[in-house]
Amino acid sequence: MTNEERMKSGELYIASKGDLPAKQRRARLLMEKYNRTSITDLTGRRELLQQLFGAVGEHVYIEPRLAVDYGENIRVGDRFYANYDPIMLDVAPITIGADVMFGPRVSLLTPGHPLDAAVRVAGYEYAKPITIGDRVWIGGEVTVLGGVTIGDNTVVGAGAVVTKDLPANVVAVGNPARVLRPLGPEDAATWQAQRAAYDAEFAQQ
Repeated sequence: MTNEERMKSGELYIASKGDLPAKQRRARLLMEKYNRTSITDLTGRRELLQQLFGAVGEHVYIEPRLAVDYGENIRVGDRFYANYDPIMLDVAPITIGADVMFGPRVSLLTPGHPLDAAVRVAGYEYAKPITIGDRVWIGGEVTVLGGVTIGDNTVVGAGAVVTKDLPANVVAVGNPARVLRPLGPEDAATWQAQRAAYDAEFAQQ
């Protein structure tokens, strides 16, 4: 395998070898441009994201300041929204579904470093992918570690550190994150009733 293939497959690799430094530099230049864009330049922002990411769905909106490692290993679905200061370190693939929302300062961290100090300081590292399903809401300052999959519709409370997979349709909180409770019909009924009341009020205006 090449150095980059090792990186993407979760094997030990060295980030300073092969094409990786040039790819990191390209990503940083695109990040600089993106983070300087005006809020009025939605077309320019989308074009930069299309250059930076591996795949970008429709109606994607990411608040600056965006930070990535390579960008090309990130795939985001339709109607993805990230609040201020998202960090997505995509040494391994990061896959985000449709209708996903991030609070401010969410961190997706795929890289890992050897526990042995001698190997670590010699520059070796590895990474594991992160996968986030559809309609997930991740609260502010949540950290998701490499190797984690989060199921559809799940809500992760602010400040959580997600170290293991989370199933679909739950609320998870804490450090390390744990399932607090399932999401059920009562949640849907409560919030749909509030939505209906709002829609009825503003339909008359």
